[in-house]
Amino acid sequence: ACTGIENIDEAITLLEQNNWDLVAAINGVIPQENGILQSEYGGETIPGHAFDSASQPTPAPTPSSSAFRPVMPSRQIVERQPRMLDFRVEYRDKNVDVVLEDSCTVGEIKQILENELQIPVSKMLLKGWKTGDVEDSTVLKSLHLPKNNSLYVLTPDLPPPSSSSHAGALQESLNQNFMLIITHREVQREYNLNFSGSSTIQEVKRNVYDLTSIPVRHQLWEGWPTSATDDSMCLAESGLSYPCHRLTVGRRSSPAQTQEQSEEQSTDVHMVSDSDGDDFEDATEFGVDDGEVFGMASSALRKSPMMPENAENEGDALLQFTAEFSSRYGDCHPVFFIGSLEAAFQEAFYVKARDRKLLAIYLHHDESVLTNVFCSQMLCAESIVSYLSQNFITWAWDLTKDANRARFLTMCNRHFGSVVAQTIRTQKTDQFPLFLIIMGKRSSNEVLNVIQGNTTVDELMMRLMAAMEIFTAQQQEDIKDEDEREARENMKREQDEAYRLSLEADRAKREAHEREMAEQFRLEQIRKEQEEEREAIRLSLEQALPPEPKEENAEPVSKLRIRTPSGEFLERRFLASNKLQIVFDFVASKGFPWDEFKLLSTFPRRDDENVNCGNLPL
Repeated sequence: ACTGIENIDEAITLLEQNNWDLVAAINGVIPQENGILQSEYGGETIPGHAFDSASQPTPAPTPSSSAFRPVMPSRQIVERQPRMLDFRVEYRDKNVDVVLEDSCTVGEIKQILENELQIPVSKMLLKGWKTGDVEDSTVLKSLHLPKNNSLYVLTPDLPPPSSSSHAGALQESLNQNFMLIITHREVQREYNLNFSGSSTIQEVKRNVYDLTSIPVRHQLWEGWPTSATDDSMCLAESGLSYPCHRLTVGRRSSPAQTQEQSEEQSTDVHMVSDSDGDDFEDATEFGVDDGEVFGMASSALRKSPMMPENAENEGDALLQFTAEFSSRYGDCHPVFFIGSLEAAFQEAFYVKARDRKLLAIYLHHDESVLTNVFCSQMLCAESIVSYLSQNFITWAWDLTKDANRARFLTMCNRHFGSVVAQTIRTQKTDQFPLFLIIMGKRSSNEVLNVIQGNTTVDELMMRLMAAMEIFTAQQQEDIKDEDEREARENMKREQDEAYRLSLEADRAKREAHEREMAEQFRLEQIRKEQEEEREAIRLSLEQALPPEPKEENAEPVSKLRIRTPSGEFLERRFLASNKLQIVFDFVASKGFPWDEFKLLSTFPRRDDENVNCGNLPL
């Protein structure tokens, strides 16, 4: 009544997104001009699922026209310190909610889990990180995580737990949440409802009455366990499968009504679906007849499935998908990325800002009547193929098999959140194929748009171009931030290099000074050794000199007077029989060695060095 939303699946999705807060859900839908659902944290936007006002007709919107609206980045920056991260950790049949600051480490999460699960940290493997396995010392902020995260714990070294008592198991079941997938038989519609284990069967039936308008007394159920014999029994005691259980509900009819309904069904064979009938009336516009639309869509006529069931390696599964796609629709088709979804994220988002691209996820379903038309006429159009090849990384998956569908929903819940996974889960078969446009952001992956199969080439191209405009604007901001960051890093590197060169110059100067001092010390040592050697020679010569003769001596005596370079005079008497070498030794003993000084006679001038060491002349 307030929002004009008559699609129950869309309404339930909005309520689940707002934790079943009716006022918050209505306030999030009414301001259609901004297209952003406001959360309860005051200004924080919830990236992900938002419904375009243009896609909601005034009378009653249809699921086929709903799409993800681009969420523009907020211009107002609100500083929140510190940033809190929420983790939902699964271990066997237990869920543990952990709230930590992004400055904490992975090891601190394990310590909290050790207290909650009673599992030693050394025996615990924490999985589910989008970047692969991380170390315990890794800071959460460095992983660029979204606010809400899903992880799971593996304990390969621990044996399975022993069965607990019935009372303990019942108490644990009362605290669990059961997902009831309820099919409304008359309209072929599914409802995914969450109930706590303490809820009663009567409460479930009353809630179904609100959804289907079938009074409780007229409800005809299929799928309840045989132990569920009393409507006052709680779900934990009823024997439901955990965590999901399928049920079917219909209207209980009288025999007359049954006969009348059987006659009506024999004349009216069309099925009620969530999509408008107009989506299929003009299928011949695409060049296919009714036999091609309704006959070739059946997987029973396919030679082989698009993708093997329970494939261990996603790359091998996508190789078969590409080969089968080419054999069915020709070689002119988008280039599908061969590898896991995480590898596609790395290729599209975790590169330089200038090299980033949008990620397009094509979800195939062989049972849909739109698949053949969409693949052959839209997805294989040359304009679409060229545009996707230039601007997108295209990844594909086949949801025909239940195992492959469950596997993709698990990946979707891990990477995009429960809202997107719930949206894909509630899509009917005839609404496939789907085309998801994903844009990588700093801390999360945002779904810009979900394109359903009932579209045209022009509309598909227009939506791709609109997503590209949003991505280009974000990319320009990322490029600017990256350039500024690189400029800061370059400046820091230059400063570090200049500092390093300065240190090297100082070290070179210091080493040169040390070498100079060492050389001076070495020369000083040599000089001292030479002086000591000369002094030793001088003393030995002085001691070896014969005693000076007296003036009165029987032998002839010569008295020599020798002038030194400083002007001082040396006098000594020598015997006429003494050798000239004794004179040289005397002069050397006074500090004038004969290898450094010459002994000259004044008149006549003569160099006595060239004179043989004979007797001195008188």
